[in-house]
Amino acid sequence: MHTPPFNDPPATTQHGRVIVIDDDPDILDAFRSLLSYEGHACETYSGPQAFLDATESGASPTVPLTCVVCDVNMPDMTGLELQVRLQQLPDLGFILMSGSSGALEAVTAFRAGAVDFLLKPIDADQLMAAVERSLARSLRRQQAAQRRAEASALLSSLTAREAEVARLVAAGLTGVGISLQLDISLSTVKFHRQRIIEKLGISGTPELVRLLHAADD
Repeated sequence: MHTPPFNDPPATTQHGRVIVIDDDPDILDAFRSLLSYEGHACETYSGPQAFLDATESGASPTVPLTCVVCDVNMPDMTGLELQVRLQQLPDLGFILMSGSSGALEAVTAFRAGAVDFLLKPIDADQLMAAVERSLARSLRRQQAAQRRAEASALLSSLTAREAEVARLVAAGLTGVGISLQLDISLSTVKFHRQRIIEKLGISGTPELVRLLHAADD
């Protein structure tokens, strides 16, 4: 792997945390140099169990955007096994790499949600492209989760009846249609709609639709 000279790294902030796991120390050194040069916080481990031990002990910090670049074939635990162990962390991007694995391992990795499966020797540009895709996906997922949480918090301010009216408004029902479906007066429907607008801080139906969609996403 070709890495850039390390005597004059760019003045950038850390763009994300990249965890590299491989039992080859030369690969760990090369990846650490490249990723650090590109502005990433990089941690390296000689095997999956070493990484898990560091995580459980608190030695491995929590960083919002994180991806794991892990070799498939290692003695204590395979990369595929580690991927299964980390599946409960949906924001964590996972990239597998191997010099000898076949199509079956790659298919298994992608089915389990891997961002990429890289074959050694890995070109620097190839690695960085995979890392950026992984971190970008993590960012999109975190942003979606934040929007979902914010929308749910807003919607929780509605009463059960207001929430019911809001869903029907978003579904395209008119005030008369809502009145007939809920067996309430049209004036009551209008009252609920006004309360919904005030509580949610929205201007109309399009914003309500987007808010409900974000909460259900």
